[in-house]
Amino acid sequence: MSDPAKEQLDQVEPQKPEDHAPDHRSVRDPETRSVLEQRLASAEAEAEAHLNDLKRLAAEFENYRKRAAREQQALSTRATEGLVKELLPIVDDLERALEAAEDHQEAKLEEGVRLVHRQLASVLEHEGLAEIETNGKFDPHVHEALLAQPSDADEGSVIEVLQKGYRLGDRVLRPARVVVAAPKETNGDDH
Repeated sequence: MSDPAKEQLDQVEPQKPEDHAPDHRSVRDPETRSVLEQRLASAEAEAEAHLNDLKRLAAEFENYRKRAAREQQALSTRATEGLVKELLPIVDDLERALEAAEDHQEAKLEEGVRLVHRQLASVLEHEGLAEIETNGKFDPHVHEALLAQPSDADEGSVIEVLQKGYRLGDRVLRPARVVVAAPKETNGDDH
């Protein structure tokens, strides 16, 4: 294994005597030694300053990372608070519907449940929730086929929805669970 420092020294062209100071002092000379020690001390001080700058930068980055994590958590908490605040009136209406059920007021119970459903759907829609369309052809990106049944409908089309699917923005939260039309069965009399 080669020594990179040695290779680098080998690549440096030796200086000609005329490039040196005219008196050609040796390293053993106290004046030359003093100059070299000063240069070494200066280089060490510069290296120490760069190391301190690097440590300061690392500490600043760690502080930034922690601050960004705190801000993200605060943002998430505020978003959750907003959603919960919008859901509280729905919880109140649901409690009223349950109280009506205790008194056996079926008409009021049904009306209350419908009201709760409309409010909840409205809040979720306001937050960006959208129902996945299930009319037409089966799309594996947004539908989950649970069954394939023979049908008069076109092969591969959705013929029944077992559970609605939803998107939040452009992300699928839950695919629609569907029954897909399979080819119509033949009786075997086609000889």
